[in-house]
Amino acid sequence: MTFKRPYSAGLAVFAAGMFAASAAYAEPTVNKGDNAWMLTSTVLVLLMTIPGLALFYGGLVRSKNMLSVLAQVFYTVCIVTILWALYGYSLAFTGGSDFIGGFSKAFLMGVTTDSKAATFSVDANISELVYVCFQMTFAAITPALIVGAFAERMKFAAVALFIPLWVTLIYFPIAHMVWYWAGPDAISDAVKALAAAGDAAAKAAAQAKLDEVNADAGWVFKKGAIDFAGGTVVHINAGIAGLVGALLIGKRTGYGKELMAPHSLTMTMIGASLLWVGWFGFNAGSNLEANGGAALAMTNSFVATAAAALSWMFAEWIIKGHPSLLGALSGAVAGLVAVTPAAGYSGPMGAIVLGLIVGVVCLFFCTVIKNALRYDDSLDVFGVHCIGGIVGALGTGILVNPALGGAGIMDYTTGKIADYDFTAQMISQIWGVCTTLVWSGIGSAILYKVVDVIVGLRANVETEREGLDITEHTERAYNM
Repeated sequence: MTFKRPYSAGLAVFAAGMFAASAAYAEPTVNKGDNAWMLTSTVLVLLMTIPGLALFYGGLVRSKNMLSVLAQVFYTVCIVTILWALYGYSLAFTGGSDFIGGFSKAFLMGVTTDSKAATFSVDANISELVYVCFQMTFAAITPALIVGAFAERMKFAAVALFIPLWVTLIYFPIAHMVWYWAGPDAISDAVKALAAAGDAAAKAAAQAKLDEVNADAGWVFKKGAIDFAGGTVVHINAGIAGLVGALLIGKRTGYGKELMAPHSLTMTMIGASLLWVGWFGFNAGSNLEANGGAALAMTNSFVATAAAALSWMFAEWIIKGHPSLLGALSGAVAGLVAVTPAAGYSGPMGAIVLGLIVGVVCLFFCTVIKNALRYDDSLDVFGVHCIGGIVGALGTGILVNPALGGAGIMDYTTGKIADYDFTAQMISQIWGVCTTLVWSGIGSAILYKVVDVIVGLRANVETEREGLDITEHTERAYNM
């Protein structure tokens, strides 16, 4: 659904009934409870990546490559954290253009213990430093997801170069396009100013200011696409980059001829469980406030995940004649991926349906489609994250409908939930999905080629056969 903003004199009449005409507006306040919740959520999202994602991926590869995966994920968190503080936050979350922010907050200039970041409620801010750290963890986990697509064959030097290039040129712009907007306080103040305007000239000036505030947003955001916690920004973004990498780097030596079974599903179980726990910070934390919206996102993250795990497991049981732990774990991650964009918009029953659907869809892509196309996406980054993200992003456009138990979308210019328009909202969601696929798919291909020219992407056959742990890092995961 897209906002239907009433840019007319009728808005002034409506706003006048809502707000007292006044030229002075109260400074937004910081809620300590919201701040505490966001501090907790930030730590939970870090837990998702290290150790959650690292162990989940590490258990799925062969033992000779486990440390290489752990090193790549840990390095990603460290390098992205530094880049985010230097310029990433500024590029993603300041005004500049529809496609990228500026450098006004580079090196965290102006971000102090007193500065504030908007939430989704008028006059309810959190500390900006908390918001910086929260979004930092999103920036860190996204490129870490890509590692699973080319696991067991990409040189560490290539990873070390690719990750900072990718996060700078792909992630920061996508985050800006999808998530950047002026915030509810800016819109509310502009509406109040319009209501308080006394003559035609003042009204025209106030209307122009309101239009300017509404225009201060990312390109995808202005298209009306909704993404609560990162279906496009994180999962489709990383998933398509992973597929491109798997295709360009090529298959693992012996792929399709040698057994490449996970060396420790125990580790994978631990990692998947940590992912589920940490994902509550990811989804419920994206509400930015400790209120009913966070409770809804938490509930949806429970039920969608469980439904997808069961869906994948039982579908596999029917097809192959036996259930598997790996299937249940993969389904759970697929459910978490799909509910990510819908977490704060869908009702719980809608989230269950979404989970049931995505479990089967991702199983199909990770088996039938993958085998038919014969690409070597080592840990099914594309099949789970990109496909799951697409299902979730499109499903969000349906499940947000209040008639289906969804929360609807707040129109801050009117102060109420906007009318739902299925066709318009689905078009908006498709804009978000396609923009991410094109930007990340083409951009990632270029970056892989650049890295290949500079340091080379792939380890040689001898190195790959011996294992990246000992050849790249001179260490072993297990010394027995």
